[in-house]
Formats: sequence, C-alpha cells, structure tokens
Amino acid sequence: MGMKTKIALGAVVGLVVIGAVSANSGDGGGDGKSDSRTSASSGENSGGAKSDGTDGKSDAKPAEDKAVEKASQADQFKAFVQKNGTAAEKDAIAHVTKVQGADEQNDILDAADVYTDFTGGIMGEGTGPANLIASAFADWKQSENGLVTVYDADGELLGNGEF
Repeated sequence: MGMKTKIALGAVVGLVVIGAVSANSGDGGGDGKSDSRTSASSGENSGGAKSDGTDGKSDAKPAEDKAVEKASQADQFKAFVQKNGTAAEKDAIAHVTKVQGADEQNDILDAADVYTDFTGGIMGEGTGPANLIASAFADWKQSENGLVTVYDADGELLGNGEF
C-alpha cells in the first residue's frame, strides 16, 4: 500500500472508533435534559401506579435488615473472622479499625487497605498480627490479582498479602 492509502485508512478507522464511542456514551443518564418516556407505557400510569398493579413503592425491609446490609467493611470482615477464623486471627482482628476497598473488585487490580490500632510501624508489635490479618482477609475475599495492605494507627505499613 502507498503512504496516502495508509493515512486514509487510519483516518477512517479513527472516525469509526470515535463514532462508536460517542454512540455508546449517550445513554441519557447524565444531564436529564431529554426524557424519552412520553407515555404511560413505560411502566407508570398517570396516577403514579405501575402497570403491574402495584403502587410503585418498593417492599421496605425492616430497619434491622438494612443495618446488617449496611455494616461497614470492617464490621463485615470482623464478623467473618469471628465465624470462620482461628483463635490467633480472632485476636488479631480485634485491632482492626477500618477496611477500605474490599467491596470494589474487578479481578484486574484489586487493592484493599486494612487499618489497625497498632503502633510502631514495621518494627513495632503489629507486624506478626498484620500477617494474620492479611491471611484472614484472603480467606474472606478472593481475587485473581488482589493485594491487601495492613497499616498501623499512624498509617505506616505493617504488612501485606495477596488475596
């Protein structure tokens, strides 16, 4: 192929890619300027009732069920270890204060952080329990490519492990 043909082909491919991306990104969820619903056939009658006979309100769960579902990641982790962990792991997770990144996994590069109330950094008393915490975390969450990092109270690294 000649140089002009390669450039023209590259321009056509570029335009096709740009067109495909712009077509897929316009799902109407952002600015709310246009609403494609023009009739009651989209699931709502003019009185607010859905076409299936319900009033459109969700079936509300009791408050205690919602509290269990909305427990912090640290509380969920502690509950798992209390149920399934060894005695040493149960002692170690008593020092966990916060867990971040445990609920957002994509199996490409998952990273979770566990914060504890240990002090002294990597030379302090929390290094051994940090390994137990990382091991218990790996039992709790599984990922193709996950890394859990355990920090002390000052945010210094105590240890890490794969999960």
